Amino acid sequence: MPRKPPLNIAALSLPEIAKALAEQRMPPVEHWHPTHCGTSEMRIARDGTWFHQGSPIGRMAMVQLFSTILRREADGGYVLVTPAEKLDIEVEDAPFVAVEMKSEGAGEARRLAFRLNTDDVVVADVAHPIRMAHHGDEPRPYLHVRGSIGNGLEALIARSVYYELVDLALDAGGDPPALWSEGACFVMAPA
Repeated sequence: MPRKPPLNIAALSLPEIAKALAEQRMPPVEHWHPTHCGTSEMRIARDGTWFHQGSPIGRMAMVQLFSTILRREADGGYVLVTPAEKLDIEVEDAPFVAVEMKSEGAGEARRLAFRLNTDDVVVADVAHPIRMAHHGDEPRPYLHVRGSIGNGLEALIARSVYYELVDLALDAGGDPPALWSEGACFVMAPA
C-alpha cells in the first residue's frame, strides 16, 4: 500500500488542519485489556526513532501503524496493545516528537498546530496542553497528544520548534513569556 505524503502544515490554514484532524481515526486502545504477553523488543529513542531488536524501523508506514496502538499504562510504562495482546515497549523520553509548528493569529486568538514525526497533527488547546519540564539545566517542552493528561502520550517539542515558540512568546511581550492557543495559555519558561 503506498504511503500518503506527509501533511504539509505550512501550506494549510488552521481550518484545513482541523479538517485533517477530524479525519484521523485512532483505534480504541483505551478499551482493550488483553493479557500481557511480554516484550515487543521495540524501543523509541529520544529523537523519535523507532527500533526493533536494535535496528531502526525504516518503513514509516510501520512506525505510523505501531504508533496508533501505543498506550501508556497507569504505572507509567508503555505498551503496544491490540484486542488480543499487550506487549511492553521501551520509550526513552516521549513517544513522539513535534517536528514542525504553524501559528495563526495573535494574542488570545492565536492557534498553534504541530506536526509530529509520525505525520499526525495536534493543535495545542486545553485538551492538548504544552508543558515545560526541566532535565538538569535543560528546559524540555512537551505537547500532550492523546490519552489522559498526566498519564497519556506526549510529544517532545523539537529544539528548533521550541525556539520558534520562545520567539513568538518573547514577541508577545508577556512576563513570563507565554503563548495562547485555542483559548488556553501556555508559559514558555520552565516552572
